Amino acid sequence: MSGKSDLVDIACEVRRDRPGDRTIAVADGATIEVDGRTREKWYFLPRDLVEINGDGTVTMPEWLALDRGLI
Repeated sequence: MSGKSDLVDIACEVRRDRPGDRTIAVADGATIEVDGRTREKWYFLPRDLVEINGDGTVTMPEWLALDRGLI
């Protein structure tokens, strides 16, 4: 890692954000097949590395978005 801390805003919807949890779950409209059924794909993100903006975006380090497949 280069040490850069570039931040990106990702358009997504928060699906799970419970007090006390160390992660949040977001969805960006992607789907997956599970047992022959189409399901919404959730991405789990460490709460301490993201900021929920309240406008349909979540801000996070670019490396995290790349690692989770959000960009």
